[in-house]
Amino acid sequence: MTPVRLQSQQATSADAGAALRELADGVLMPCFDGLVAPEWLLRRVAGGLGGVCLFARNIASPQQVRALTGSLLALRSDLVIAIDEEAGDVTRFDAATGSRFPGAAALGRADDTELTREIGYQVGVLLRGAGISLNFAPSADVAVDRSNPVIGTRSFGADPELVARHAVAFLTGQQEAGVHACVKHFPGHGDTATDSHLSLAVVATDGAGMTRVALPPFAAAIAAGVAAVMTGHLVIPAIDDLPASLSPRWTTEILRGDMGFAGVVVTDALEMAAIAGNYGTAGGAVLALRAGADLLCLGGEDAGEVMLDQVRDAIVHAVQQGELSVQRLTDAAARVRSLAVLIEPDDRAARQAAAAQAASAADLMSAADLASAAALEIAGPLPQLGAAPGDERALVLRCDEPGSLAVGIVPWGLAAAGADVTEVPLRRGEPLPLNALRSAAAVALLTRDLHRHHWMSDLLADVRASRPDAVLVEMGSATIDGIAPPAIASHGASVANARAVAAALGLNSRGPQS
Repeated sequence: MTPVRLQSQQATSADAGAALRELADGVLMPCFDGLVAPEWLLRRVAGGLGGVCLFARNIASPQQVRALTGSLLALRSDLVIAIDEEAGDVTRFDAATGSRFPGAAALGRADDTELTREIGYQVGVLLRGAGISLNFAPSADVAVDRSNPVIGTRSFGADPELVARHAVAFLTGQQEAGVHACVKHFPGHGDTATDSHLSLAVVATDGAGMTRVALPPFAAAIAAGVAAVMTGHLVIPAIDDLPASLSPRWTTEILRGDMGFAGVVVTDALEMAAIAGNYGTAGGAVLALRAGADLLCLGGEDAGEVMLDQVRDAIVHAVQQGELSVQRLTDAAARVRSLAVLIEPDDRAARQAAAAQAASAADLMSAADLASAAALEIAGPLPQLGAAPGDERALVLRCDEPGSLAVGIVPWGLAAAGADVTEVPLRRGEPLPLNALRSAAAVALLTRDLHRHHWMSDLLADVRASRPDAVLVEMGSATIDGIAPPAIASHGASVANARAVAAALGLNSRGPQS
């Protein structure tokens, strides 16, 4: 072989390898650290990266986010920019303050689909204005297992029909504002007591149970035209031994075949322990693509180029070894690019946008406040904490328990909504401030998921031993059914929820407005 011919073949092989690497990059969605895009991300975006996922660590203000997304889209206009902005406890835009919107649990309890649709629309307007094209919301999980540590208030409720109609209302409002919606976590993360961020979640329900309870909200979302579906790291042994996110049975046969979904299939983050601990992040990526996924999230915790390289190289190797077809990769990349194009807002969106510009901030929050107030669950006459004599303020004891990785660290409580109270955080095992408790003009005990944390129940008993008049304020997914009054439950810990609780307790409050 002549040197010229050898060089030509080497050049052709190098070109083919580069093209394959670019194609593999086209199905990947990493995250990153910082308020500006690092050099490695800019380089990869210019080279064909499929998408970027934003987290709270990337957000300081709407103007900053708009500048950030603009710098990325200037390099590649068909880049998907995504976020988890569910409204309620899972918020990235309002992570520093608490969400301005009530979450799914409160919206489901209020059970007004027009309010839910309006909240979805307002979320969409917020994201579209920041240059974001895809939102990983709403959750279509049915809250079957009350001990579930990761879904909780992210679900609209325990009734499949209720979850279905509110998931459709939220995604419809959001897509009317011009932002693609993604329902999650297919085929349903609500019937397990395991957080898939930490280990592989197993759902013991049989096929008939899945069809009757878990799948109807996803079917309704598909019928309503949802743009994307996120698969969860869930094993349902009655259907398949592989997690749904890596399962051809779930992704290709059931989701695409039986349920007729033709949009984009997105995986939950592949570095989550459920996948990384059992298959490896790179190995899971290859299996997910083979199963029929299109967009691979390399989401929350490991933000950098090393993981991106490892996953891309594993995909390229799989194609070269015949384990993954070029056509499957090409189809996936093409679907991903479809999410980069913002939906054209409909006439309703245009009319409401014009009305919003002329309305006051209070008017803009009316849907959030109405839904939050309608979601309140109240037991017995409530004390009016704002009626303390003189300059005395109510004492609020706030039970703090580490949240899930999905929620992260977000302020919550009455003080976060600007209520004029003295708020004392308490953690498991810490003593009560007995002197303050006994001398306070009024007392409230704030909990989240009281039903899941026995120490909070014990603390409630201890508080009421000294102050029988203390009001329980539950701001998680627990009900107060069976709790002695006075008690109130908000079914969410957003600022909107806190404002509704504060009003019911006679407190003035303020919080971030939309």
